[in-house]
This record gives sequence, C-alpha cells and structure tokens, in this order.
Amino acid sequence: MAKEECVSQRNKTGDSSLLRNRKHIPTSEKTFQTPFPSAPKGKSSQPAGHSSEDDSQSSNGSSAQLSTRRHDESPVRVLLVLVVGLSFSTRLYKITEPPHVCWDETHFGKMGSYYINRTFFFDVHPPLGKMLIGLAGYMTGYDGTFPFLKPGDKYEQHNYWGMRGYILLDPILLFFIMAAVLSMVKFNQQRYRPFSASWWLWLVLTGVSLAGALGVKFVGLFVILLVGLNTVWDLWRLLGDLSLSLVDFAKHFLARVVGLIVLPLFLYVTIFAVHFVVLNKSGPGDGFFSSAFQSRLMGNNLHNASMPEYLAYGSTITVKNLRIAGGYLHSHWHLYPEGVGARQQQVTAYLHKDYNNLWLVHRQDDNNSQSGTPDLVRHGDVIRLEHKETTRNLHSHLHEAPVTKKHFQVTGYGINGSGDTNDLWQVEVCGGRKGDLVKVLRSKVRFLHRATGCVLYSSGKTLPKWGWEQVEVTCSPYLKETPSSQWNIEDHINPKLPNISLSVLKPHFLEILLESHIVMLRGNSGLKPKDNEMNSKPWHWPINYQGLRFSGVNETEYRVYLLGNPVVWWMNLASLGLYLIMVAVASITIQRGFSLGIKRIEQSRVLMRGGGLLLLGWLLHYAPFYTMGRVLYYHHYFPAMLFSSMLTGITLDLLLNSTDLLLQPPYCDWLQRVMQMLFLFSVLYSFYLFHPLSYGMTGPLAHEPGSAMAGLKWMDSWEF
Repeated sequence: MAKEECVSQRNKTGDSSLLRNRKHIPTSEKTFQTPFPSAPKGKSSQPAGHSSEDDSQSSNGSSAQLSTRRHDESPVRVLLVLVVGLSFSTRLYKITEPPHVCWDETHFGKMGSYYINRTFFFDVHPPLGKMLIGLAGYMTGYDGTFPFLKPGDKYEQHNYWGMRGYILLDPILLFFIMAAVLSMVKFNQQRYRPFSASWWLWLVLTGVSLAGALGVKFVGLFVILLVGLNTVWDLWRLLGDLSLSLVDFAKHFLARVVGLIVLPLFLYVTIFAVHFVVLNKSGPGDGFFSSAFQSRLMGNNLHNASMPEYLAYGSTITVKNLRIAGGYLHSHWHLYPEGVGARQQQVTAYLHKDYNNLWLVHRQDDNNSQSGTPDLVRHGDVIRLEHKETTRNLHSHLHEAPVTKKHFQVTGYGINGSGDTNDLWQVEVCGGRKGDLVKVLRSKVRFLHRATGCVLYSSGKTLPKWGWEQVEVTCSPYLKETPSSQWNIEDHINPKLPNISLSVLKPHFLEILLESHIVMLRGNSGLKPKDNEMNSKPWHWPINYQGLRFSGVNETEYRVYLLGNPVVWWMNLASLGLYLIMVAVASITIQRGFSLGIKRIEQSRVLMRGGGLLLLGWLLHYAPFYTMGRVLYYHHYFPAMLFSSMLTGITLDLLLNSTDLLLQPPYCDWLQRVMQMLFLFSVLYSFYLFHPLSYGMTGPLAHEPGSAMAGLKWMDSWEF
C-alpha cells in the first residue's frame, strides 16, 4: 500500500515536490528508492540508525548497493575494452593501402606538410584538426616533403601512415563531439556532489572538448549549442530548488560561465596563437590576407621590407582590394568569351602572388618616365594603369559585367600604351583632400573611371571556368565607400625614390585573429557547387542514398568507397520513427494517469530525457544543412549519425526491456537475449560483407559479372 501511495504521489507532483513533501514510511513496510534524479534537499532529521541523505547521495547508496553496482559494471568494462580493441584493430588494419593519395588527402595531407615545414596557408576551417594531422605525421617519421599534388599520386618511400585514414577532419571532430557529450552526461550525474573534485573535472573536460570541437570545424558550434541548452535547463532546475540560496545559485552560474564559456574561449584562442606561431613562413595563403598581415611572415616580400613611401609616376605596383579575400588586381592574355561583354582582355582579382599582378603607373597623356626624381601621385590626379606583362591599359565601358549585371565590365585594352579615354582613372584617397599624397600600404584608395563615373570594384564573386575561377572585377556605378571599392598599394618598385622600413605595419594578435575569422567565414560562404561537381543533398544522408568515391573509378584501379553500413544506417532511420511512437505512447499513458510500476517510470524518464537530448543533438547537427548554400558532402552527416546511433541504442534497449509486457519470465528474458544477439550479428555480418569498400577492392564493379561485390549493390545509386 505504501508503495502504491508513493507512486501515485510521484506521478502527481513530479520528482522535486515528491522529495520535498514525502513522509517517512515505517521500516516495517517495504520501501523503494525513487529512480528519478531530484534536486538536493535541505537538511532534515533522520530516524535513528539511518545515515543522512547527503551521506547516502554522496556514496550513491549503501555499501551493499555500491558493491552490487561495481559487480554489475564489471561486464560493462570488459565490453568497453573489447570495443576499444576492435576499434583500434579495424582502424589500423591495411592502413597503408592504397599506397597513393586518396581524395581529400590532397588538401589535408598537404596542410599537415605545411605545419611540419612551418609554411603559412589558408583553409576555411579552424586549425586544430590540421595541426593534429601534422603532429601525427611528424611523430611517426613523416618529414613533410611529399607534395600531395593530386589524387592517385604514389607515396613511394614517404612515411605517411601516421597521417592516414583518408585524412579527413571529421574523425577528429567526432572525437571531440563525443567527448563533449560524454563529459556533459558525467557532469549531470554529479549534480548531488556540487563543487566536488569529480564535479569540477567533468565540467572542465566538457569545456575542453567544446574548444576542441570548434577548433576543428565550425560545425562544433552545434554541440556547443546542445551543451548550452542542457546547461540552461540545468540552471533553471537549480533556480526552482527552494532549498538552494541565491548565493549558492550564483556560484553554480559562475562556475558554468568559467567552465563552459571562459575556458573554451581561452583554449580556442590559444589554438590560433599556436597556429600563428608555428606558421611563420610565407606560403600559398598569403594573398587571402591583408598587406599588414603578410608583413609578419618570413619570406614574404613585405616582411622587414623597405620601399618608397609615396606612390609616384613610373612606379611598378601591385594593387590589393581591401575586401577580405578581395584579391590583387590582375590580368592575363585570355579574352572574355563571346557573348560576355566586349571580347577584350580579362581583368580579374587573384588571391595569390603572381607576376600578372604588376601594373605600371602613367600620367594620362604619356608613359615616358622622367629622367630626374619622379613626380608623386596625388589625390585627384588622373592616371593610366598599364599591365606590365601584356602592356594593355586598365579599361572600362558601358558593357555589363560578366556576373554582377548592374555593374560595368572592366577589361585590358590597347597595347604598348596606346588606348582611348576609357583608360583614364582618377585617384581618390579616402578621407583625403586634393593634393594629398598616396601612402603605400597605408592609404585607402579608390579609382574613379573618368568616362562613366563608376568606381573600380572587386565583387567577391567567382568567375566561371573561362575566367579561371578568379574573382570578378567590375566598375560599380554605386559610389558608396565600401571595402570592395577600396584598394591599397602593396608592392611599390621605383629605383629613383628612397625606401623606408615597413616594420611598423605588423598587426597585433587580436587583429590577425579577427581577420583570419573573417577570411574563413567568407571562404566558407564561397564554397558553392561548381558545374558538374558532385554535391550531396541532406535528404540523401539518413537513407544512405549515395556514398563518396575516395579512390578509383574502374575495374583496373584500387577502389575505396565511403558508404555507411546499411544495417546500421537503416536501423537508425527506423529507430527514429519508433522512438517518436514510443514517446507518444508513454506521454499519453502518463497524461491519462495510468498506474505505472517503478520500472516503467524509470524507462519513461530515460526515453524522454535521455532520448530527447539525443534527438535534439541529431536535429542540431542535421537540420541546419538544409539552409546552407555551400557545397555539401556525405561525411557532413557523420556527427548527426552518432547521435542517431546512440538514440537507436536507447530505443532498442527500452523496447527489449519491455518484453515482459508480452511474456512471463523466464521467456521474456530469453526473447530479449535472442533479439540482442540478432542485432549484434546483423551489424557484424554486414560489416564483414561491406568491408572491402573501406579497405579497398579491385576487379569488376558490383554490377558486372564476376564481381566480388556482386549482390551487394542494394541501391542503384551506390557507385562501387
């Protein structure tokens, strides 16, 4: 009777109110310990012979219960060791095959080499993942000399295995995401031991893992949001605990601010500090950044450089757009194609250092250099810019631009200095007055086209393949000052003028940190699907619609194909629907006031709270991709897949533990064991069937006669 009253009270009032208002039940009657976690109580008297509630909570029950719990955990630990062993063995098996570059190893392997060689580069992701790839290669004997030019290149004698695993950032990202989730759950379990050593340990580890996830990819923001929502709910629960003073609540709040905001932010910034210290040599990423940023890189022409301070006629210069990743004013011998404005020489913005970035500064009416000290260019002067390599003038006219249709086309026109009035540009120093000099690197300059009144502009849009996928340069009729219409003079060569040191231009750490993030974010937004480029769709991922070729396309090549285990993938998909049905049934049952036993109450709690957290994690890591305009790949689903797999584990476990609703013991236990073994066998056997996709295969394709993979192409969209 006491048991039924307690369950009834539990259902009516919830866990917190039950613990505050429960009555002492005489020891002669049977009692039970509520399975729901609850907020800590205030101090209360206990019957003689009983330990205090604080003591029982801190020790997690009596010594007999603790002994039983440790005994029950022994098989779990054995299974954990077994799973870890299997993980390492399957991961390292045939890791050196194929002995050539596979897919994104071209990029991330090369970036690992850059870290070993301390060469600066640009990537759209934060640096931690590439740093760890480079560290793994360095610690296993790789010397950073392999060029990683293209997929299929043989590694030959290079010691590459330590960086292997088809060198993706995602396995590293998954590690930190799972570490963050595990630490969060462990921290939640310490709620009855606030500010203890284990409480602080798991709080700190959660913060460290969040910093690691974000330091690998910006996708780490999704797990930060998940932990953040869990923390808000936890604080809301604490605020409702009337036995907790506001001072104690403030301590809880500040501890979480330090552990989950301040610490991760500090570690994230530290990652970039290490990144900038290690990559201190000029490399292929220089051109994505400002002139001031480049001046800190050894080997860059701006590092400890000296050049004339003021722009002069007769000088050879490079002109850099002030938009982040706006590029250098550039031209080459190629013409605009038929139907794209006037068929004249292309003018673009190029993100890399190049000889075709050089221009000569001439007066509007002649191009003869002066014999004495050259005259300096001033605000308001009208000039011509002649491309040094092709001798054509920077030119614009009323033809529309190739991509930004409301702007005018910019071309290279004339030859050896000859041209027309559409080659004339007026120099304007931003914030300057007529007669002001143009300072190299420091002055923000605009070039106004004399004939049309438009302003030279880098749109930031990528040209098609005929434009070598460089950045579009236009002449904008909209004269508002923006970074896209502002330029600075970077290189300045004039032997007739004295030079000054440029060391004063080196930026502070916070300046380069901010600039690097702006460049990364704009780089990410610029990853649009290209013509004929494979682009996966988010709806493909949960159904395992299509994989990804890592290596090889025909029967003579060593083929590796990234595809999810079909049994796991489709079991996850089915479990999502099954989970929602089970939640609906449990919610209706509770809402209608059906009498439930302790076991069902505990199962409902795990289903809704634990399963709900995992469902939220799946949604946060999956749904945002539907809003992204960038190119997407199959492996972008992997973080969401982890949450889906864990949700499958909870759903199937609760389902199998409910077999006693159908059968009496011991038959329900037998059914549970049989179903568990069936699921395990299905997963292991499907891994055995499809393992050649991961470890490599040769010979006929799956749909061809004599193929070792015959019969395994269960979907026509699979391409192995």
